[in-house]
Amino acid sequence: MPRSKTPRLSLAIQLGSGIDTLPASRAQIRRWVAAALEGDARLTVRFTGTAEGRRLNREYRGQDHATNVLTFAYDDGSQGRNARPTEADIVICVPVLQREAQSRATAIRDHLAHLLVHGVLHAFGHDHETGEEALLMQAREVMLLARFRIADPYRR
Repeated sequence: MPRSKTPRLSLAIQLGSGIDTLPASRAQIRRWVAAALEGDARLTVRFTGTAEGRRLNREYRGQDHATNVLTFAYDDGSQGRNARPTEADIVICVPVLQREAQSRATAIRDHLAHLLVHGVLHAFGHDHETGEEALLMQAREVMLLARFRIADPYRR
């Protein structure tokens, strides 16, 4: 039986205005992102401050507050047999990440892993607009996070 090929990942990591350091190593960020891939991908992960996170959320989602993660999917790669890589930007607002981790009594690295997995799944077309979609996406996130010994973020 032939082995399935490992998806290829081109990953750029950026620091936005006011962000001086990454909340995890580049290698760890890459591992979390790679775990959620469902095909080849060209992704950018950008870590932002509150002002940039708020501006992006307001401009693209019509919500005037910074949110934890935004995914901008440009090409989901579903072009048939000769599929192109999925292309997306994933934006993580670091102050929101930190605030949420603290309020949930969760390690920042665990919450970051969750947000990255969540963002990558959005890039591949997963959504949580309906109850059934949400349950499927959550189950996938929980399974992927378990690979890193990260507890179910939906269990309270």
